[in-house]
Amino acid sequence: MPAPIATADPVAHAALLGLGVYRPRRVVPNAEIVDRIDSSDEWIRTRSGIASRGWAEPDETIVAMSVAAARDALTAAGVAPEQVDAVVLATSSQMVLGPSAGAVVATELGMQDTAAYDISAGCAGFCYALGNAASLVRAGQARHVLVIGVERLSDLLDPTDRTCAFIFADGAGAVVVGPSDAEGIGPVAWGSDGSQTAAIKQDKDFMQYFAEVDAAAVGGDSPERPYIRMNGQAVFRWAVTFLEKACRDALEKSGVTVDDLDAFVPHQANSRITDALIRTLGLPETVAVARDIVETGNTSAASIPMAMEQLLRSGSARRGDTALLLGFGAGLAYAGQVVQLPPIN
Repeated sequence: MPAPIATADPVAHAALLGLGVYRPRRVVPNAEIVDRIDSSDEWIRTRSGIASRGWAEPDETIVAMSVAAARDALTAAGVAPEQVDAVVLATSSQMVLGPSAGAVVATELGMQDTAAYDISAGCAGFCYALGNAASLVRAGQARHVLVIGVERLSDLLDPTDRTCAFIFADGAGAVVVGPSDAEGIGPVAWGSDGSQTAAIKQDKDFMQYFAEVDAAAVGGDSPERPYIRMNGQAVFRWAVTFLEKACRDALEKSGVTVDDLDAFVPHQANSRITDALIRTLGLPETVAVARDIVETGNTSAASIPMAMEQLLRSGSARRGDTALLLGFGAGLAYAGQVVQLPPIN
């Protein structure tokens, strides 16, 4: 007979114990962008809802922004770095494949021998990471998990691209996930549609780019570096026709109705998408809706925690309120869950 294999002791419930964010120092209003994309402040506001965004300075790296957000989350949770068993970091703009940003962040925070890894799920990344973290806690694999969503999308922007240059931005948000006496994170509703990868993607991979650099060295044309490209109409159509189902799946899995919600925190992609979801879901007027996109832009994997913080900081929502989170974007991928909002520092 083979020797029996022990298993970890599971826990019944997981919750968000603390939240922290980092917003870049540099605030870029529409006026700084419009000339290069032959646009106007009115056009950008009407199409997206964005008035300004944060773009990181050279010292505001993926790791630096993550560490700052994580420290605030740990303080809000009352959890010391040495109590964290795992770090799950979501990003699509880390410009190196290794080491993982999560591992470097863990070390910068003073953690020793802590499990850490990155995931890439575009704008759904934070909710994917949150689903991972809640499962680790419930399974007994980790008592406390630090979840980070972070982006430096300004590094991937073509400043002359009228479809993207005004949308994407930088920042970081982090939460601490840990055991709880009552459920604070509902089951994740998630999925993807790889047939629509062209809707949002990097326009060339780095092997293509390096080949073009080599060709230029022997007399070819100077290459254009890789950039984010987006078919905004395709993304909008998918969002307004499919994401109602994703929201309702998350609510059903959690045993919650729209009338039970205190807040709705969708990915800050576009104000018109948010408005469409509010209508199709029939959200009551009493539900606070995150509108962080106005001043922060689309920060992809960082947008959900940053939008949660804005709601809490403004007083529009309170700690313990029931909120529906929904991340969606490149992949095309989505993920959503119902949570109890955490404290902030």
